[in-house]
Amino acid sequence: MTTLQDCRALDAQDPLRKLRDLFTIPPGVIYLDGNSLGVMPAAAPARVAAAVTQEWGEGLIRSWNSAGWFGLPQKLGNKIASLIGARPGEVVATDSTSVNLYKVLSAALNIAAQDAPQRRVIVSERSNFPTDLYIAQALCRERGYQLQLIEPEEINTALTPDVAVLMLTHVNYRTGAMHDMGAVTAAAHAAGALMVWDLAHSAGAVPVDLHGAGADFAVGCGYKYLNGGPGAPAFVWVHPRHAERFWQPLAGWWGHAAPFEFTPEYRPAPGVARYLCGTQPILSLTALECGLDTLLAAQPLGGMAALRQKSLALTDLFIALVEERCAGHGLTLVTPRPHAQRGSQASLSCQSGAYAIVQALIARNVIGDFRAGDPSTSSGRAGSPDILRFGFTPLYIGFEEVWRAVEHLKQVLESAEWQRPEFNQKQAVT
Repeated sequence: MTTLQDCRALDAQDPLRKLRDLFTIPPGVIYLDGNSLGVMPAAAPARVAAAVTQEWGEGLIRSWNSAGWFGLPQKLGNKIASLIGARPGEVVATDSTSVNLYKVLSAALNIAAQDAPQRRVIVSERSNFPTDLYIAQALCRERGYQLQLIEPEEINTALTPDVAVLMLTHVNYRTGAMHDMGAVTAAAHAAGALMVWDLAHSAGAVPVDLHGAGADFAVGCGYKYLNGGPGAPAFVWVHPRHAERFWQPLAGWWGHAAPFEFTPEYRPAPGVARYLCGTQPILSLTALECGLDTLLAAQPLGGMAALRQKSLALTDLFIALVEERCAGHGLTLVTPRPHAQRGSQASLSCQSGAYAIVQALIARNVIGDFRAGDPSTSSGRAGSPDILRFGFTPLYIGFEEVWRAVEHLKQVLESAEWQRPEFNQKQAVT
C-alpha cells in the first residue's frame, strides 16, 4: 500500500513541482476541479490590473495599437496552437466554445453540401457534452439535417454513406474516456465524412496533434486546463485546406479582411481570422494569456509529454488508493484504466449519495465535482449512474495531495458524514 511518506518522496523527485508556484491556491485546499475551472495564475491579478489601470485607464483607445489589444486573438491563438498540434496562424482565441462550435459545424455542413449533398446526417455520441448536442440540434433544424446519437463503440458502424460530419469531444466530460484521435479521424475520412473535435477537456491536459491526426475542425475551452479564468475566451482551429472555402455564419466586422475600411459589403479575412466575429473581450484575453503562460512554462521541463506522464501517475495513484482504502462503500471506477484511453481525470460512480459525498469533501477543502447520471441510453440499456469527478492538473497538483484527498474521501464514507442534511441540498451549480 502506498503511504503518505511514499507520496512525499514522489513530490520531492518531481521536476514539475516548482510550477505550482505559478498559481495562487488557498492554503489547505486540495483542488481537483481544474477540469471545470482552472486555478488562478499568480500573475493574473497584477496583469489584469495593469490592463485596467494603465492600458484602459491611461492609454484609453490608443491601447488597441500601443498595447497590442487588436492582435490578442492571434497572439494567444499561436500559444494555444503549440499545445494542440496546430501551426502558427491557424488558431484564434475568441468567443465561447458553443459559439465557435456553431461556426465550424456550419462551415463543415457547407463543405458537405457542396461536395456530397446527399449526406444529411451528423453523428455524435449520446454522452457528448450537452451544449455540443444542442448546437448540432439547432443546425439540423435549420438546415434539414438529422442528428444521430450513438454509443462510443458504435462509431465505426455509424459511419454510413449518408453521414456528413462526425462531431466528438476528444475526452468525455463525465467519464474521462479519451478517443484515439488519429484512428477516429481516419475512419471518418475513409467513410467520406468531415471530423469536428471538441478539445475542451484535452487542451492543456493531454498531448494533441491535430495535423498529425488530419482533423478538419476543432474548438476548445479557455477556462479549464488552460487556466484562463471563469468565462475565459475559447479557441477555434480550422485546417488550412478548409479555412477559406466558405464564410462562417457569424460574419462580424472583426472577421472582415479590413475591419477599419468600414465598407458595407463583407469581405472575409484570409485564413482562420475570418472566424472572429465582434469586438474582443480584452480583459478576459489578458487573463487567458496568463493561464497559457503557465503551460508554456512547462516546455523547458518536457512540455506536454512531461505533463502527461505526471497526470497519468497522479490518476494511477488516485485510482489505486481509492480501491485500496475505500473498498466496500459502493464506488466504481468508470474512467478507463488503459492510459491511452483516458484523459486527466478519474470518475467514480456511486450507488447513492454522490452529490452529498462531493459536498462533504468540499466542506473539507477537497474540491471535486458531481455530474448527474443519464436515465437511459439510445440502445435501451440501463442508464448511467451519478458520478464523483476529480480532475488532476499536473501543473499544481502533487502526490501528497492525492493521498490526502483519498484519506478525506475514506473518512467521509466511513463516518457517513455525507448523510448530513446540509450536504444533500442541491445548489444551482453542481
